[in-house]
Amino acid sequence: MTWLVVGSLLPSLAVALAAGWVARRISPALGLIDHPGERKIHAAPVPTGGGLAIWLAVVLPLAAGQLALGLLLRGGAPTTPPAWLPGFVAPHLPGLWQQSGRLWTLLAGGTALLLLGLVDDRRGLDWRVRLGVQTAVAAVMVALGWRLTVFLDVPWLTALLSVVWIVGLVNSFNMLDNMDGLSAGVAAIGAAMLAAVMLLAPDPATDQPQLFVGGFLLVLVGALAGFLWHNRPPARLFMGDAGAYFTGYLLAMATLTATFAGGSVPRHAILAPLCVLAVPLYDTVSVIGIRLRQGRSPFHGDKSHFSHRLVALGMTRPQAVLTIYLATATCGLGALLLHQVNTAGACVVLLMVACVLLLVAILEHAGRRGER
Repeated sequence: MTWLVVGSLLPSLAVALAAGWVARRISPALGLIDHPGERKIHAAPVPTGGGLAIWLAVVLPLAAGQLALGLLLRGGAPTTPPAWLPGFVAPHLPGLWQQSGRLWTLLAGGTALLLLGLVDDRRGLDWRVRLGVQTAVAAVMVALGWRLTVFLDVPWLTALLSVVWIVGLVNSFNMLDNMDGLSAGVAAIGAAMLAAVMLLAPDPATDQPQLFVGGFLLVLVGALAGFLWHNRPPARLFMGDAGAYFTGYLLAMATLTATFAGGSVPRHAILAPLCVLAVPLYDTVSVIGIRLRQGRSPFHGDKSHFSHRLVALGMTRPQAVLTIYLATATCGLGALLLHQVNTAGACVVLLMVACVLLLVAILEHAGRRGER
């Protein structure tokens, strides 16, 4: 698997590093600047064109791979693989070519949300417009075949759940983007954990690793890691709404593309994405609950996030971000076991995730009490 990990990670990492440097310089000319004030904690204006860097770091390596694949196949499977190509890769090339149409359809949806985010970053959009476009994009992707199954033979319900899943993750990572390195770092951890699941857990249909989804997620990890070089404290570049929308969407679509359970793989393995993404989803649900209880709009930003509560307890911002990284990784590690354990073992994994979330809730409550 080394060839897949290195070949997926390094190109997107290199592109993100270079594109981030360019984005820092062109963002002011594009009107993509986040000024301090209100609930914002940075002291100076920061470029918000990081979403463009992440997008380019995902799309450019995949486009180069698509071109190379086309040259190798020339209309069919290669009869004699090039000397530099590992022999066991050749059988997968026709399958990759067949999947390329779905790949670019998926990226088209992400690009639409990226453009929505760029407009929002530059001018600001009403939450109803943002949510409407996000829902429309999600509905189109579900209509094209991306949907949860969750072993339910109720098409309208699985379609609805799929739309909610996509829109929910898009907004989760946008809401999580409230401290330097937080949203991108959590997304990178989540993508890495999901990639590990894809490469370690067998596909129920073929009993082989899911190389296509795993490689796609590793490309995203590389893009986020390269962006994080520019986003580390003190951040010199923000991902903006554009980057958060694009990242959350790609994670959602990767989970809908993958197969987590079925056949010889126990059904409880389908809970792997919930384990990996438990912390950002919890943060979103809890923040919306807090805002609604206080009679405020759930779409109006504030400092009621888990990260802000950790700072209220006395942590520095980097310490708060690291704490959330560790909580995300702890929950995500459980996902690596779900396909290997029986029902009792799965219950232990879920209890572990529940304990982490309960610890988060206790810290949040203590932080809110400390602010009074």
